[in-house]
Amino acid sequence: MRFNSSSVLQLFIVWSCLVCGKVTCHGVTFYVQNKCSFPIWPAVAANSGHPVLASGGFYLSCGDTRRIDVPWGWNGRIWARTGCDFTSNWKQACETGDCDGRLECNGLIGKPPATLIQIAVQADKSKPNFYDVSLVDGYNLPVAVNSKPISSKCTILGCHKDLETTCPDELQVLNEDGRVVACKSACLAFDNDRFCCRNAYGTPEKCKRNTYSMLFKETCPTYYSYAYDTPPPLVTCSAKEYLITFCPSNRGHSST
Repeated sequence: MRFNSSSVLQLFIVWSCLVCGKVTCHGVTFYVQNKCSFPIWPAVAANSGHPVLASGGFYLSCGDTRRIDVPWGWNGRIWARTGCDFTSNWKQACETGDCDGRLECNGLIGKPPATLIQIAVQADKSKPNFYDVSLVDGYNLPVAVNSKPISSKCTILGCHKDLETTCPDELQVLNEDGRVVACKSACLAFDNDRFCCRNAYGTPEKCKRNTYSMLFKETCPTYYSYAYDTPPPLVTCSAKEYLITFCPSNRGHSST
């Protein structure tokens, strides 16, 4: 009998659930919510060695929520794509966060700039989970992360202002209509060691805040603004359920 990779994965999931003694076997649950005034296409990419969740991407209309069950020990990233049209033959189907023109990214990482939620679920159930929101590669949407029930120590807030309206000209990403749809980081825009915290600037002592990272920080103070942002805006939380809300202020691209 021949098995393809999908069949092997399905068998592994069934076996894991039998070991757990449950019909459904998972670690924690993330609810992805769209409070933007437009549809989005959330995407999920696992780090190497971890399973693809939710087929790697899906459509989420205004006001809707999608549940994602995450196994113990999983780590990866979640982001939202905007302005997508999967009926065309374009290599890039989305204005921001695109993954090779696919609806289901199936493990592919999105094209920056995109606001990233980075997640590490512990393999040991007794230990807390870690997550943060990163603008190291840039920004496309505001997002908030909360535990369920809400706990202040488990919360990442949205942004004070809309980075798309405050983004410097040299960092702006424009769509075909000339509207700003995303804001690059200085590293992404200039590919410079000083901004990218690499080579001679590859340590916290050498790589410091700059004008661009400070703009990001002032606008979204609970997000990573550059690689060695201090103090690290990393959240440690022991909850079993989490809510990821895009456009948490329900005012389109802006957030409070």
